Amino acid sequence: MRDLRFQMDHRYAASHALIVGIDKYRHVSPLSYAVSDAEAIKQLLSESFGFPNEGIRFLANEQATRSAITEAFLEFAADGTEIDDRLLVFYAGHGHTVNGVRGEVGYLVPHDADLGNLSTLIRWDELTRNVDLIKAKHVLFVMDACYGGLALNRNSSAGSARFLKDMLLRYSRQVLTAGKADEVVADSGGPLPDHSVFTGHLIEGLQGNAADPEGVLTANALMSYVYRKVSSDKDSHQTPHYGYADGDGDFIFSAPGLDDLQADKRFDVDRLVVLPQAEPDSGPVDSPSKVERCKQLLAEESSSISLHDFVISEVKSFLLGTSVEVFPVNGSFSQDEFLDRMSRYEEVGSDLAVLSACLAYWAKESHFPILQKLFARIIDGLNVNDGLVVWLSLRWYPIIKAFYCAGIAAIDGKRYDSLFHLFGARVQVSKTGNEDLLLAKAVSDGVLELTRSEVFKHIPGHERQYVPMSEYLFKELQPKLDEALFVGKAYETSFEEFEVLFALAVADFHKQNDETIWGPIGRFGWKHKSRRNGPFDRILNEAERENSNWLPSRQGMFGGSTRRFLDVAHEYREMINKLNWF
Repeated sequence: MRDLRFQMDHRYAASHALIVGIDKYRHVSPLSYAVSDAEAIKQLLSESFGFPNEGIRFLANEQATRSAITEAFLEFAADGTEIDDRLLVFYAGHGHTVNGVRGEVGYLVPHDADLGNLSTLIRWDELTRNVDLIKAKHVLFVMDACYGGLALNRNSSAGSARFLKDMLLRYSRQVLTAGKADEVVADSGGPLPDHSVFTGHLIEGLQGNAADPEGVLTANALMSYVYRKVSSDKDSHQTPHYGYADGDGDFIFSAPGLDDLQADKRFDVDRLVVLPQAEPDSGPVDSPSKVERCKQLLAEESSSISLHDFVISEVKSFLLGTSVEVFPVNGSFSQDEFLDRMSRYEEVGSDLAVLSACLAYWAKESHFPILQKLFARIIDGLNVNDGLVVWLSLRWYPIIKAFYCAGIAAIDGKRYDSLFHLFGARVQVSKTGNEDLLLAKAVSDGVLELTRSEVFKHIPGHERQYVPMSEYLFKELQPKLDEALFVGKAYETSFEEFEVLFALAVADFHKQNDETIWGPIGRFGWKHKSRRNGPFDRILNEAERENSNWLPSRQGMFGGSTRRFLDVAHEYREMINKLNWF
């Protein structure tokens, strides 16, 4: 890699783009949305990222011949760009792959191409060789086409942090393609009408979904976002390919506040940016495979480090998928929007919830810190305090769901040691400042916020229920836990015991702090009011009968004292006896 660092500045002097979209071909089947994809990218570059119209070359259909594309690309060579410039090349059209003696060779298919005559196509590595003639420090190729023969690497791991000014200073040649040689580009479907699946997600990423909370949008972040979205889209049969052809800098689309970092040359003020790369091929991608991988790592005595890294990679994916860019907290409330958010929260939170259940069910002593860290880090994501109250409160839902899954699994496996470490994990919620809070208490505060909003009564069939969130979770979690752990007929008993112990652990927290007794009331509450010997009394009677041999207290819960549990349980029962539900 060349070292041009001594010549470069922490900024872009100029922005250039070559945009190509081809729907109509002379000898190849047509496409539907390639031109509209190209037009949308051209508009975004101009209106959102400061690319001047005179700096954008646009070729569509008959204009996009082999000679025209090659000529336009080489216009950026020699004096066409300067060291501190950036160049984006976007191509939407057919791709083609030929098997050679040294492997696959990838081609772009221009308007006048004949697939039977390779000289009429544009060989991919022809572009990468010629890019050496272009001075611009950052070049990004975005190709909405599938083809093989790309030799790319990744210089940064998922979740690593890089300094913004350093990324701007370093040379880079980055590539994002819609798919590999054996895949077919989906020219319809996806998140946006009149756009391919790939470019639809690309547009949404450029519109802010791939930016970090401070609005910084890098090529690495955009590429990992598009990879995740396209590879999991129901209308897609392709997996994007991305990485570096050369260098280790990063193409920056936007960086609010960068000028402020430059203002005082006496100090090297900079900003760390996390690179949320998707890291494809590094592990299982579907839920059953993730569960199986987690079980394997839990079973191997020497795999604690690998288990930690596996779980943390899922936590990072969860944080990206539940960020305020994906779930904005402003705007008005409507039932349709609420139900849509619930559906999306279910999708993005399911894997982590089931993995937390596996951890709680099979954890060894060395695994408890991983279980606790999982929840501490996902609660770190609750760092937004301004917005519509109901949307802010709903951010707790996928965390509550994971907490329930872990707790129910612990009960089912008689793993009260797991439950003790789960309830007692130390976490920080943004509005509490730097004060540590027990996880059980933090989650109960989230439950209370959602209960007060009565938002779960907007779910069809839950309008008249006393504890609609508890009832919804009861139905929602059973198939997921059954698939991972085969809980079977014990599910209802385990669910209710977990809710009782959760409520009493929170009530004990309040009692120990000389506060009014309270704990979240689940479906056990109305069962207690409507029948004799409901789940609450059943657990209370068991503790009285077994006394010092009661397993939860023997594993450290309630300060290791069954007497302490019974004291708080009797006070709590008086509270729920006063509920005016019937």
